Amino acid sequence: MRAAQLVGPKQFSFTDVPTPTVGQGNVLVEIERWSICGSDIRNLYGALLPEHSYPAPIGNPGHEIAGRIVESRSDLWDVGQRVIALPHGRDDALVEHYEVLPNRMIAIPDEGDPGDWLMCQPSGTVLYACQQLGTLLGKNVLILGQGPIGLSFTAIFARSGARKVIGADLLDYRLDFARMFGATHTLNPMDVPIHDAVSEILEGKLPDLVVEAAGYPDTLQLGLDLVSEFGTLVMFGLQQRTSDENPVPRLRIERFRRSNATLLATASGHMADPTGHIARMVELKQRGWWDPSTMITHRTTFENIQDAYDLYDSRKEGIVKVVIHP
Repeated sequence: MRAAQLVGPKQFSFTDVPTPTVGQGNVLVEIERWSICGSDIRNLYGALLPEHSYPAPIGNPGHEIAGRIVESRSDLWDVGQRVIALPHGRDDALVEHYEVLPNRMIAIPDEGDPGDWLMCQPSGTVLYACQQLGTLLGKNVLILGQGPIGLSFTAIFARSGARKVIGADLLDYRLDFARMFGATHTLNPMDVPIHDAVSEILEGKLPDLVVEAAGYPDTLQLGLDLVSEFGTLVMFGLQQRTSDENPVPRLRIERFRRSNATLLATASGHMADPTGHIARMVELKQRGWWDPSTMITHRTTFENIQDAYDLYDSRKEGIVKVVIHP
């Protein structure tokens, strides 16, 4: 089968590797759609890694995949079923076929493009975080970052009864998406001081809930500074890996400590049940509650995977989410 491999910084090559031999209890999925996650860029594709890190393991970096089961050695799954598949402990899914554990798949309907259903995977991780928050009715919320994760928070909060939903991002086209997804207010910190803007929107108050969905020390600091007394700060964005050359900046936490606010960090992929929240998102999309596939702005082929990653990394051409097909 064909596979993509990162052979240098931001440089893909294709190689042929054997199709996996399926172990007892597992299934083989023929991948029909791939998508790119910000963590793929942050952890490997866009990271400044030592020369000895290349070539990267075959299939890296990629973990958002959907396809059809072509071989099953599991009593739980049948050949022909369409699924979202979650790699186990590896982000090596830039391949044509993938062996999947039986408890790391989510069934998707036969109708519709599998790439559209695949968007339930990232949005499902956001749904998990929202489920940890209790009621959102009447809450004032601020989401820092309006990439695919931040937009998912915006859409879910807006549909869950939040009073004011403020989306913040440095890219105006993403703020356009935020408004389409239900944000009551948007702001670009390049245009207006964010503290002043939030205070004006909330009539002198601070947000009951702040979500850090961008993954930068500066936005995490904003979250620490802006969450209200006894409020909640959700730390969702993946912070950059640190090293001697790239040390973590010192965060100012004294104000946050005095606020008696709660810090909530979630990582649904590491839960005992890594699929339930994604299955719930599939159900919500199926009944029309919200369709996360509206985040898809670009589609391309596996042959053009280099261009897809370059585009996602550069944040050009109004990209929010790209789906790749064979």
